[in-house]
Parts: sequence; structure tokens; C-alpha cells
Amino acid sequence: MTLSRQFTLFVVVGLAAAIAHFGALIGLVEAGGWAPEPATLVGYVAGGIVSYTLNRSHTYSSDRPHAEAGWRFALVAGVGFVLTYLFMSLLHGWFGLHYLLAQIATTGVVLVWSFIAHKLWTFGDKLSP
Repeated sequence: MTLSRQFTLFVVVGLAAAIAHFGALIGLVEAGGWAPEPATLVGYVAGGIVSYTLNRSHTYSSDRPHAEAGWRFALVAGVGFVLTYLFMSLLHGWFGLHYLLAQIATTGVVLVWSFIAHKLWTFGDKLSP
């Protein structure tokens, strides 16, 4: 599969994961009265479950066993979790950007990190043009 097609699939899967993430974030902030920073972390976990399931089967077509891919995915997701917290704290907490705008920017940063790390390490794919 070409890199551009694979990235396109990754973005489509990311949209499904973003629906889970933003749904939890908005629900917890607006209905639950949570602060955006912890609410986005709950959303990140919800989106991560969607992301692992769909990326493994559709984006990377990985045959790496779950026992191996799972812990690798969790480690990459853990870095993404920390990046999400840091960028949300910076953009929303320090700079006062609306929490949804801060999350959109944060999602862009984490998307690039995640695609590269999952392609090269989690699912063991080779980099191809």
C-alpha cells in the first residue's frame, strides 16, 4: 500500500476515533462540569480503543500478534496521552484558547506522532513512497 493511501486511511480511522474522543470531551465538560484537561484524557482513551481496532485491521493490515502490537500501541498511545495533556494545558490552561480549538490543534500534533510511530514500530510496517 502506498504511503499516501495508508495516511488517508489513518486519517479516516482518526475521524472515527475523534468522534469518540470529542464526544467524551464535550460530554464531560458541558454535561459533567469537568475541566477540559482531565476530560480530554478520558476522551483520548476512548478514541484510542477505536484507533487500535480499526488501524490494526484496515490501515496497517498487521499480522503482528495482539500480545506484541498491543503493548507497542499502548506505549505510543502513552506518549500521545502525555502530549495531549501538555498541549491542552499549554493552549487552554496557559494561553486561554477555547478548549475545542485547543483540542483541534492538539489532535493535529498527536496525529503526526501517532501515524509515524505506529507505522514504523507498533505494526512493523516498512516505509514506502
